[in-house]
Amino acid sequence: MSSRACRARRPVAGPGSGALRRAPTLAGVPFETAVEQWQAGLRRLQEAPPDQRATLERVTRGVEDELRRRLGSTFTLDELAALYDAGTDWVSGIAVAAAPEEPYAWDVRVVGDAAFHRYMREAADYAGGRRVG
Repeated sequence: MSSRACRARRPVAGPGSGALRRAPTLAGVPFETAVEQWQAGLRRLQEAPPDQRATLERVTRGVEDELRRRLGSTFTLDELAALYDAGTDWVSGIAVAAAPEEPYAWDVRVVGDAAFHRYMREAADYAGGRRVG
């Protein structure tokens, strides 16, 4: 189950009353969870069939460019994770525009997550795979 699915509110039996109440939601995707998803996306990109790799790389670079536009050159890992948590529907738009005839390149779990993984290396508090500070 994805971390986004875990945040979904679901009914939970209330104590003693038998009534339903809402479970609390997480405040956001923690960096550690997000980075696991980003690593998986980069792995999917690297393991893509050779005939698809150039297109996937082009789309991923487009997503990285949009990350740069949205976050600028000075940002933290928490800010990057917060942007990811806010939703990645915009990644689909970039992917379709960049590769309208290649639906395999529209998979946000590949091009979006790989782009977030690559862009995290530019975070002010990134130090070779871990946070500083």
